[in-house]
Amino acid sequence: MSDPIVAAIELLQSKAKAFPDIGIICGSGLGGLAETLQDPVHVDYSDIPGFSRSTVKGHAGILVFGYLGGKYVMCMKGRFHFYEGYHPTKVAYPVKVMAAMGIKMLIVTNAAGGLNINYRVGDLMILKDHICVLGFSGINPLVGPVDSRFGPRFPACNQYDPHFIKLFNECAVEHKIKVSLREGTYVGLAGPNYESPAEVKYLRVVGGDAVGMSTVFEVQMAAQCGLPVLGVSLITNRAKGPGDDWEDPCHEEVLEAGRKVQDAVQQLVSVFAAKIDLSKYPRPKAFTYLDQLSPPPPPPPQPPLQHQLQPQQNVAV
Repeated sequence: MSDPIVAAIELLQSKAKAFPDIGIICGSGLGGLAETLQDPVHVDYSDIPGFSRSTVKGHAGILVFGYLGGKYVMCMKGRFHFYEGYHPTKVAYPVKVMAAMGIKMLIVTNAAGGLNINYRVGDLMILKDHICVLGFSGINPLVGPVDSRFGPRFPACNQYDPHFIKLFNECAVEHKIKVSLREGTYVGLAGPNYESPAEVKYLRVVGGDAVGMSTVFEVQMAAQCGLPVLGVSLITNRAKGPGDDWEDPCHEEVLEAGRKVQDAVQQLVSVFAAKIDLSKYPRPKAFTYLDQLSPPPPPPPQPPLQHQLQPQQNVAV
């Protein structure tokens, strides 16, 4: 059985014009960042071995190589989600591919609901940490056979680099980018439903500032691969807890909020890419050793998680 990672790297190396320094995953409504890349090369997800299909509105399903702020980057226009029926290892698979391509850092963006009562729609929250509620029940992309080409079995998960956070804030001030910046803790849930009022109350109590349905699996995979991370949440709605007097969230609201601030987000990420000095950040282990190690044995078939969404069949009634 061929190794999909090796096949994916062979394809992408034939398309890329340089080794990428930065990997970017764009969340709902933020895929326009990929359109700002210079000298772009587009690769459809369906052509990349091992990639899944993005089925959510606002996620185009295209990988784009190009230059951003003078750095060569690979940018995902759309991600995969647990609620689409994908196993966590499939959700996080693109991060393994990016690591094997040699990126030195990962930027993850997402649309999120504001748990913190001081947050407003249109704010940007820089992730200082996350809470993976799914992980409390054993749902984690690192569960199963370990691929030692990428990193250890038991990685620490403290990937949000303080230097990245400081520089991102400085870029906004120096270039007078009109956006409200926050720093906080992101909570990752399964979705696809939005949170109940009681859940919002609970997540506030445990320290969550924003909540969403993505990102945490990708960062857990980045932890195994040894990749430092900059995480940015666009607050697209206010999570509604008991007694809160604002409207219930909806996906159209999420996309509209993305459209309103996408120019500021794109400018800020571009300035950050130009200013970040990655000379002291090594390329990950997977980049160094992928060609030297034999492919790992294929993992056994993974049964669907009992509480994971399954594709529905059309049934005549």
